[in-house]
Amino acid sequence: MSAPVAVITDTEELDPEPAVRLLSEAGFEVRVVGSRDPEAIAAAAHDADALIVGYARIDAALLDRLPRVRMLATMSAGYDMIDTAEAARRGLWVSNLPHSATEDVAVHALAQLLALARRLPQADAVVRGGGWNTDFTEVPRRASELTLGLLGMGRIARTLARLAAPVLGRVVAHDPHAADWPDGVERVDLDTLVSTADALSLHVPSTPLTRGMVDGPLLARMRPGSLLVNVSRGDLVNPGALLAALDAGQLAGAALDVFPVEPPAADDRLRSHPRLLLSPHSAFLTDASLRAYVTEPARNVIAWWTTGRPHTPVVVPDTTAAPEGALA
Repeated sequence: MSAPVAVITDTEELDPEPAVRLLSEAGFEVRVVGSRDPEAIAAAAHDADALIVGYARIDAALLDRLPRVRMLATMSAGYDMIDTAEAARRGLWVSNLPHSATEDVAVHALAQLLALARRLPQADAVVRGGGWNTDFTEVPRRASELTLGLLGMGRIARTLARLAAPVLGRVVAHDPHAADWPDGVERVDLDTLVSTADALSLHVPSTPLTRGMVDGPLLARMRPGSLLVNVSRGDLVNPGALLAALDAGQLAGAALDVFPVEPPAADDRLRSHPRLLLSPHSAFLTDASLRAYVTEPARNVIAWWTTGRPHTPVVVPDTTAAPEGALA
């Protein structure tokens, strides 16, 4: 019997070697495309049993050219690069990495929030500009008097709530779909969340209902001088409305790790506004997460091949034959 074939599409800044080693030791023939180009992927994966996917778009047109593929493993918690409806229709498995950077993203959000609350970017600018404390006119509020609002109550938001609780005075959240609700977090409706939070942190996926939901009317309902943190998806926030709220002082500051267009254009005001604290879509980034982003998809593929099911599926076929290499 020929060896199963696993193809790694694009890895961006990640080193695929640990994944290649794991898969090879499990008996796979492994190919690394190193590209998002569908032509390159189709050529390399024409006989592939499994794909490990970075940011490459996996849609119906590409799947038509990959007749043997039965497993799609993403190298991220997000899986919107895959047409999951089409994958389900074809009886394919799709897995993601729900836990690999949960702690890292939550810590990043808390760090951004505290930096904004303590006015650290402004304090840094004063010292770098030759000034001292008499020139620092920004007066931070005491952290224990702040209310953190969480829009969404997934894994990252729950971790952030746990980390923030000893520092901030109150944590409230809105998520009509969450069943796992942590102690110490008040469950509120959306209007109450927006009007109550001194700092609003976004933790929802990009969907037709959530894209652009942080718009002018929502920002106008926030408390004057409040803060916004987005480590989730860039298209949740209307950039024009955000800049207007910052200009008007409705928001005292905002922190963005994600943007509607990445990277933003050189002349985009999001890059230069003095009340924006920015990071380059790096909330996930630690030495531990970099290892996990390549090894865990490989382990999902190996688990699927050997047992018939990946560790962390997000699309489970209604009916699927076990792969020919699966252990009964």
